[in-house]
Amino acid sequence: ARPVPPCFLSKHNTPRLLLFQSYACAGGDMSLFPGGSIEWGGGVSRMGNVLDYLSWRGDLSLARAPFGAVDALVLSALSYVHFDGLVPAGPGAPVALAAAARAFLALPAGRQRRCRCERDLELLKALADSPRFGSMELARCAGRFIPREETQFAALTVLPGDGSVFLAFRGTDGTLVGWKEDFNLSFLDVTPAQLTAAEYIQTFAMEFPGSLRLGGHSKGGNLAVAGGALCTVKVRDRIETVWSFDGPGVTPYLLARPGYQELRTRIRSFVPKSSVVGLLLTHEEPHTVVESDQRGLFQHDLYSWQVLGPDFVRLEEVDEGSRLIDRTLKNWLAGLSSRQRETVVDTLYELLSSGDARTVREALEPQNLAVALRSVKDADPKDLLTVAASLARLAGAALRAL
Repeated sequence: ARPVPPCFLSKHNTPRLLLFQSYACAGGDMSLFPGGSIEWGGGVSRMGNVLDYLSWRGDLSLARAPFGAVDALVLSALSYVHFDGLVPAGPGAPVALAAAARAFLALPAGRQRRCRCERDLELLKALADSPRFGSMELARCAGRFIPREETQFAALTVLPGDGSVFLAFRGTDGTLVGWKEDFNLSFLDVTPAQLTAAEYIQTFAMEFPGSLRLGGHSKGGNLAVAGGALCTVKVRDRIETVWSFDGPGVTPYLLARPGYQELRTRIRSFVPKSSVVGLLLTHEEPHTVVESDQRGLFQHDLYSWQVLGPDFVRLEEVDEGSRLIDRTLKNWLAGLSSRQRETVVDTLYELLSSGDARTVREALEPQNLAVALRSVKDADPKDLLTVAASLARLAGAALRAL
């Protein structure tokens, strides 16, 4: 018998753990939960990650070593940094990457806490000292966070200096709004963030005549694909490559659009060997499997992806645990109507945001979980019944997948 992944069964099956697992399966940022739940760096002989790549090849110009997949992941990771006030939001003069990185690192500690994790600070230090990346320029630092619209969007433009441009889209942050928006992908044809991504690409394309590269990690990869697919034909024709790093797929609506079909051969999708997030929804483009030095859901952390020389350590296919979870989630979602999915997501979000929690980490704190549980009595009984029935279907789907 095949083992049941811990995503489904655990002797510590508490509301806190269930919320944590739901956050992870929706593409939440696992780097926000360092240590504790897993031994970092365990399980696989470590070859190197993107930080080691910068040490090995950060002195090589693009003329000597052309732009590749690991470079795209580095710039996608850069989009997680809050460069507000350091990089112009509009059409102002671009700022050298090295200068922006040093300016951010010189900020007071309170402002630096907006950084996603310590690894991002290490990345900034390495980029500032890298001849390959330091001379690149940053522009169009955009951000939109509107709770009432359930929108969390951010993007950054990078000018590598080779005549092209890289538009990097940020993945899910630690907020409940960002988590909710990820789940909205399961029942909305197009999300507000995807429309904003398309607008961002269109606006920049009007000012820049060169070829376009798009990319992002997690939800950022989804925004790169969906945003590109929603652009006009003239802009799509200028898109050279779309890089999606463990990004969820798209809805049947977007899949059927000419925009996605035209871009499909230019999409480069990468997933870790135990991918969950990167196999969600629908993909028609092939994916490349990458080795990770983490286990399970923590492989979503881009700093765990293994690099050797100029490229990722590539594998033949995802592991059995990843395929099992993929089958389970797809079977579960197939058994729910769009209306039922929306009811489940909205009800859980309302319960979790009933207290003072604004981030997933805060929602996991006992006092906020207690408030959420007390709020159950005020919820619509029909909605609670839909939630309970859907969770029962999830358990059934897990058993059938075994």
